[in-house]
Amino acid sequence: MTDAASPAEDAGRPDGPAAIGRRVQRLRTAQGMTQRQLAEPAYTAAYVSTLEAGRVRPSEAALRHLAGRLGVTSDELLTGRPAHLATDLRVSLLDAQRTLATGAAEDAAADYARLLADAERHGLAGERVAATLGLGQCALETGDLDAARAHFEAAERLLSDAPLPRRARAVRGRAVAHYLAGELRYACYLLETAIAGLDAAGLRDPEALVLLHTAVIAPYMDLGAHARAAQAAEFALSLAPQVSDPALVASMHRTVARTLIAEGRTEEARTSLAKAAELYEGLQIRTELAHCHWMRGYVHAQDGDLESAEAELRTARDMLASKRASLYTAQVEVELADVLRRRGRAQEAEGLLRRLLGELHPDRGAVHAGGARRLLGLIAEERGDLAAAEEHYGAALALLRRSGAAGDLADICLLLGDLLRRLGRAEAAMDVYRTGLGPLGTPGSTTLGPAGPPLPPPA
Repeated sequence: MTDAASPAEDAGRPDGPAAIGRRVQRLRTAQGMTQRQLAEPAYTAAYVSTLEAGRVRPSEAALRHLAGRLGVTSDELLTGRPAHLATDLRVSLLDAQRTLATGAAEDAAADYARLLADAERHGLAGERVAATLGLGQCALETGDLDAARAHFEAAERLLSDAPLPRRARAVRGRAVAHYLAGELRYACYLLETAIAGLDAAGLRDPEALVLLHTAVIAPYMDLGAHARAAQAAEFALSLAPQVSDPALVASMHRTVARTLIAEGRTEEARTSLAKAAELYEGLQIRTELAHCHWMRGYVHAQDGDLESAEAELRTARDMLASKRASLYTAQVEVELADVLRRRGRAQEAEGLLRRLLGELHPDRGAVHAGGARRLLGLIAEERGDLAAAEEHYGAALALLRRSGAAGDLADICLLLGDLLRRLGRAEAAMDVYRTGLGPLGTPGSTTLGPAGPPLPPPA
């Protein structure tokens, strides 16, 4: 059966009659065939002439005949996509993913951009989504948060008609970009909304749920909603046996360790980090392995083992720097500067922090930028430069108020308030103390509302 098509309907369609006709003519003339030779024995030269002119759309039987005579597949004749193109693109996407895991994000981004163009040109929707998500991950690693958000938003648009579990990685990526920019509440909002959507629709997809619950832990912790972070961690752990993606399981163990540290369960945190590191080593995902070293350094610092903390943080910093992951590198260096200061190397710490001020700013790592200013204030206060200390504490306060990082905000308000009181400015000190108390006044309600009842157990 053939169908006539108007020029308007055919315009821009790779599988429209005009495009198919041009394809048939190009392949026929390349092989030196006449229209009669192509048509026989089932069709006539007049039919091939009409088809090549784009005035008819070939039936499935005609497509099979023409493709067989021309030595191509019916799909290639219909769409213009070379045979095995989709398979080759998927293999190339895996190669780009390996480049991102083991090499520089800029190199992976170049591969993903090329693959995205190929997928768009040939109308391969799934591969287009995968390449767009890959570009978002590359932008997160390089610290280009605006680009990361744009890529993840583009992936969400491409998946707008897909079930919510398929959109989970795009939602998670966009939330992480907002989190890294210091927009903690909005990151929680995005993730909580997606989790609620899965629950309301009865879509208890284990991988989507673990992905989203794992991602919400860090912003919860920075907001001071430790109970909600622990709740999300517990739920993710309960679903882990149903998850087949080892990278996702590793990410869960690494992130859950943060809630364990906050609860004083140090040995359990070490065990969780060891599981994550083992999985990342097997998968050769260097960025995430560096994050495990980063977290181990934090654990050692909490325990007072500053020598081990410095070693782990330097390992993390060097691994991230080798991948040119600039934002993550700067964040680790803030932690390293704290350890250096505590080890009595204040001058070295100060030099490192001053260099970092250009890397971290309100729209790019606000929480760590506030941490850097806090440390510079401590160093200035310890050497007796109270004016500089006040300036740094004030800058840290502005950054942390903007992000809503309740615990860090309370800490900086205490430091600044004590300094102002020492300077005889009691009224100003009281105002600062009140600022620090505000976010802590209603624990567990720093995101969308009360913590509420425990999440339901997995099905």
